[in-house]
Amino acid sequence: MPFKPKFIITTKINKSLVEIERVRGFLDAVTLKDEWISDMQKKALILETHHSTHIEGTALSLEQAKNILEGKKVKGINRDDEKELLNYKKAMDFISKYLGKDYPITEGVIRELHKILVKGVRGGRAGPGNYRKIQNYVVNSRTREIIYTPPPPFDVSHLMHEFVEWINSAQGISPVLVAAISQFQFVHIHPFIDGNGRTARLISMLILYKTGYDFKRLFTISEYYDKDRTGYYAAIQSVRKNNMDMTAWLEYFIEGLRSQMAEIQEKGKKIIVADKIIKSLKEIELNMRQEKIIRYLLINKQINNEQCQKACKTIKRTATRDLTGLVEKNVLKKYGKKKGTYYILSPKTEEKIRDIMGHT
Repeated sequence: MPFKPKFIITTKINKSLVEIERVRGFLDAVTLKDEWISDMQKKALILETHHSTHIEGTALSLEQAKNILEGKKVKGINRDDEKELLNYKKAMDFISKYLGKDYPITEGVIRELHKILVKGVRGGRAGPGNYRKIQNYVVNSRTREIIYTPPPPFDVSHLMHEFVEWINSAQGISPVLVAAISQFQFVHIHPFIDGNGRTARLISMLILYKTGYDFKRLFTISEYYDKDRTGYYAAIQSVRKNNMDMTAWLEYFIEGLRSQMAEIQEKGKKIIVADKIIKSLKEIELNMRQEKIIRYLLINKQINNEQCQKACKTIKRTATRDLTGLVEKNVLKKYGKKKGTYYILSPKTEEKIRDIMGHT
């Protein structure tokens, strides 16, 4: 029997799809500086890589993950965790090659993706790129209780063949739904000994990337799952509890993507406002770092010297000079003392923002 997913398009799904399309249109139409896009893509890549591997058990903090991905040495961590993180980054780079390309997704592509993810990790027990030849189980990490028994190993090959055939022939279905269905079905087949969750999430992103739903690579769906583990696992289990009806899972997946799109659109609008504010302040001659500070504040509300150093890639003395200069020009307002010092946009700048927002 060929793979034929069972689901219905609920009002909730339809509404979320409409909102996702609206943000897609916004991103296609709006002109955002390449520098901002590049910066936000780097942040999204760090978040996606950290949260997807964190779901599967790595113990790295977000700050540790960021430092590792930026090529810095981090002491006192599990080196397998570090390797899994770096492998995931390589896998993200791999799927990025498919942006907007109408290439089919083959079993070979999926095997290669898995090989990149698990190569050299946990003693090589995951069988990089090879379908499992033994029975595996999905176990609750806390209670060690078996919560799902995947199909037997001798069924994996033909299930994967049917799965891939369906992906490449799915017609009349939104690519967002195809991505959601594919993520569940891959986890359901569980074709590899280990690394199935990460591979499934990457397959769904690959589908979005190749069908023009990459959203400029600014989204990080794994962050949504990692922050709502109970809801994530419950949504996956709901399919099996409801006679393989995927509707509840699709609602969960699409709501996660919709919420991400709403955040991206809001940030995009703030950056547009930031550019207009910077233009309105041209008479006070802001340098490039000070422009970055204003953009940072529109998204993050406040900034301290250390955050300024990181955002502007500068040293403490220069950050202090840039921040002080903005206070003197009445662009920022300073609060606190010594290590507790932080800066926010001044009432005058906030008034400019309200005026610009009223005309945007």
